[in-house]
Amino acid sequence: MCGRRASAPELAEASWLAPEVKGRIHRAHPSWVAASGACAGCVQRALLTELLERPEGTPAHTCVLPTPLHMRADPRYAGRGVTLALVDSGFHPHPDLTLPHNRICAWADAGVEPVRAEFYTAGETPVWPASDAGAPAQWHGLMTSAIAAGNGWLSHGLYRGLAGEADLILVQVREPRGRITNQGIARALRWLGEVGPGLGLRVVNLSVGGDPMEPGASDPVDEAVSSLVSAGVTVVAAAGNDGQRRLVPPASSPAALTVGGLDDKNAFDPVEMELWHSSYGPSSSGAGKPELVAPSIWVVAPLLPGTSKAAEAKALFEARAAGDAAAEAGLEAMKFITPHYHHVDGTSVAAPLVAGVAACLLEADPTLTPERLREILMAASRPVPGAPAERQGAGALDAGRAAALVAPRPL
Repeated sequence: MCGRRASAPELAEASWLAPEVKGRIHRAHPSWVAASGACAGCVQRALLTELLERPEGTPAHTCVLPTPLHMRADPRYAGRGVTLALVDSGFHPHPDLTLPHNRICAWADAGVEPVRAEFYTAGETPVWPASDAGAPAQWHGLMTSAIAAGNGWLSHGLYRGLAGEADLILVQVREPRGRITNQGIARALRWLGEVGPGLGLRVVNLSVGGDPMEPGASDPVDEAVSSLVSAGVTVVAAAGNDGQRRLVPPASSPAALTVGGLDDKNAFDPVEMELWHSSYGPSSSGAGKPELVAPSIWVVAPLLPGTSKAAEAKALFEARAAGDAAAEAGLEAMKFITPHYHHVDGTSVAAPLVAGVAACLLEADPTLTPERLREILMAASRPVPGAPAERQGAGALDAGRAAALVAPRPL
């Protein structure tokens, strides 16, 4: 159809396409036979056209906006030369992070004292204790790391994150008994303060929640966040998902850039936007949070390989390809988009979107300080109509607008 050379396995991936997308390809190329497959470029063109032109009532899971489109990102930037750390419950060395070359430069376990760490080069395959276990705690960190900085390897780049060329430090804080505590989060941040300068650390994402703090109590997380920011590292934190006027560390840390949730309805039109049920309220110093909001629903992330959910996705897509009409309901219920990806929700999703934007801005201008980055990100946010200011801060972040404030495009 397009003349591009493609391998047999790549062509075969067209089998998972929704019937309406296959129909679109066939209308454009009447001689096409679905069994012949289609290359990644033709598949992506059909998917995106279906997304832009989908009629009322088309199942949304068949055509979810890729993350750069969600954020209106500037394609000039992908976090090149920037190191981004993610603090989470656990992680997996997914192909979106390790191929065609490894971008994970360090992994650490801050759920124990002292912190255990492993360091890797671009030519290594990163492996750490239980990295291939397929454990539930690993999925959350895989989600946040890929949303911030995945390159979409298993989707031929379609479902990439914003900073898909950034280097990564992955720090798990889940303690042996399964808890995430303020002490563990603070330990992770202090460790990043020690090793970060040698690894080029510029941004930290915290999609975790610690313990509630009594007013006026000394908070080790606040202190650790402030120390990193003072050292030139931007710290981004998820606000939380309960919709209450109540924040816990690290979202309540004054020096953190706290991110609330947005539902953009998987659409381009800003009129469709409304706030998601994210948390808000005063920081530990009394200032209002969040500073801004970002999509916390309809965001694409990889499935954790080796899990029952990944196996279920494979089976459902195979069933649909074989003509089983009942498979469609299962795909929609499980939020599966391809055999390798699904769409996810929560402010744990929104925060790494903002962290990825921050990494892209630092690629554009490495001299930006955390204070200046905060100003730019808030200036590039658009108020959500009809939503209370205390719940949205400056509004919904527009990544392209932020890039234009840092590096305007030439006329």
